[in-house]
Amino acid sequence: MPVLTRRGNAHVVVLLSALASLLSLPAIGLAASGGGGLQGSSSSSSGSSGSTSSPGNPPTGRVSASTGGTTITTMAAGFLNSQIRFSGRVDSSHAGSTIEIELSGQKTGWTWAPTVRTRARGDGSFSVQWQANHIGQFSVRAVVSRGRGGGAAAGEPSVTIIVYRPAVATWYNQAGSTTACGVRLHANTLGVAHKTLPCGTKVAFYYHGKSIIVPVIDRGPYGGGRDWDLTEATAGYLGMKQAGVVTLGSVSLPTR
Repeated sequence: MPVLTRRGNAHVVVLLSALASLLSLPAIGLAASGGGGLQGSSSSSSGSSGSTSSPGNPPTGRVSASTGGTTITTMAAGFLNSQIRFSGRVDSSHAGSTIEIELSGQKTGWTWAPTVRTRARGDGSFSVQWQANHIGQFSVRAVVSRGRGGGAAAGEPSVTIIVYRPAVATWYNQAGSTTACGVRLHANTLGVAHKTLPCGTKVAFYYHGKSIIVPVIDRGPYGGGRDWDLTEATAGYLGMKQAGVVTLGSVSLPTR
């Protein structure tokens, strides 16, 4: 379905919503499998599952971390306003204690902030859901609440998640041209155009179990209601070669 934009050979990609039925995701609205691990994002004493290490690809499988008798497990990708489940276990001596799920990221000022609470069962296990009300990349940990002013013990295990938002995008092919950011386009150039984000800003995209992080390398799109303009190579990696209506998630990843 070709569309008219400032570029030739552009194809519309309408990003509708984060409905699990359209995304082929579990009912909680999270990515089920596929993709690779974001470098350093899911490391732990026990490692992570559901993904392999590949720089440039954010995690989309299940991630888990375990240290000092505490374990936390979740899916590494979710959508804004979806329910993200955190589960795990603490030492059974903490049975009945309050467990706080804490997040750290740009939205929390890069400090640990309690998000949801639950209680440890008799065997120390816990499970709780968080309705994702922020987009971005977050570190997540589970700590046993020590009361007012208690804080968390050092070395609590943490995992990394990315919360995406649905958006609207196009993809294009202009191999041989030079972008507004000074990048010479080739058939295999990975990148994205945006109207205002600084050149070089990293942006994470998710589509049907595949994910990728690419830099902003151009300006656009200039068609009404569109947020991103993916290079053909980026769209191809995500499996978006066919024009039409799909669902896709995106989020920019600010540097500290």
